[in-house]
Amino acid sequence: MYAQLRETAQELAGILWREHTVYRERGGGVVIRNEQVERWISLAPTGGKDRALLRAGRLLDGGTTAPARTEVVVDLTAGTTELAAVCRRLLAEVAGAAVPVGGPEAGPSRAGRPREAGRPARAPKPGRPRRTRHTGAGSWFVLLCVAAVVGFWIYGIVGGAGY
Repeated sequence: MYAQLRETAQELAGILWREHTVYRERGGGVVIRNEQVERWISLAPTGGKDRALLRAGRLLDGGTTAPARTEVVVDLTAGTTELAAVCRRLLAEVAGAAVPVGGPEAGPSRAGRPREAGRPARAPKPGRPRRTRHTGAGSWFVLLCVAAVVGFWIYGIVGGAGY
């Protein structure tokens, strides 16, 4: 079964991408990866004759593979062009899931990356107005109380000596 999967994967890789890498998985399947488009496709045996589990996913920044986003069982006797059409559909689903919220012009996908410290502020809770200043009324009250205590202490030292 591995020989059939490898042969099919080589044909698919040649149709889908100019630059690709084909290698064997631990479970006996075959992986086709393309570093330029940051995607991978896997063909794995299902236990049935002439059937394979076709999975597609993304490549993360370090070159590691993310878990499969889509998968489907395919008939290997269908022909390479039909299998390539199924692969393109799965790759389109993977690419659609990786588009940032701002659209494709917003930049590369942020999935799998740590959050930056300069993230935008959260939206206010429903029914509560957004505050425009950082220091609230409670903080101003505490500052005034501290200033009053310090003022009374200084007055006691300087002005209280005359009693």
